[in-house]
Amino acid sequence: MSRVSQAEARANRQRVVESASRLFREKGVREVSVADVMQSVGMTQGGFYKQFASKTALVDEATAEAFSDMLRSLEAMDDTHDGHDAAWSSLIDSYLSPETRDNPGSGCPAAGFAGDFARDPEWRDTYAAGIRDMAGWIAPEDTGLAALSTLVGALLLARATAGSPLSEEILRAARKAAARLTE
Repeated sequence: MSRVSQAEARANRQRVVESASRLFREKGVREVSVADVMQSVGMTQGGFYKQFASKTALVDEATAEAFSDMLRSLEAMDDTHDGHDAAWSSLIDSYLSPETRDNPGSGCPAAGFAGDFARDPEWRDTYAAGIRDMAGWIAPEDTGLAALSTLVGALLLARATAGSPLSEEILRAARKAAARLTE
């Protein structure tokens, strides 16, 4: 049996973390097993324990990575738009869209992990740090928290009502409300 280089091991670990993050957001942490994650990247379950101490460690790392990726995307929006206000407006439109609603695996970790972490406090510190960073990008203090709460709450409600006209109404109403929050 051949051994993998350190670079290959790091790349494999990153693939596992990325896949876990996507699967956890799509199906929920409790519904995704270590075997599911490893199968999704074409690796064995035995290989998992060479990289991670436990599923708990993977969940924490996948959560932190998802929020880091989200924050990098938000910061990049500032660079690609004409100022932060334009970036915020663009985020509202993309975040509160049918595409984001219908693709939780590639979507926002704040919405994707909310249900799991509300029921299980084990990863709340990592989640709370990610929420704080995202809200801070939007606007300072309470304004950022209120705006992020509007986005996440609306997205969760829209997902729960997907396929009904109410889902589209929620997205539309939340786009208007979110835009007013930072004026």
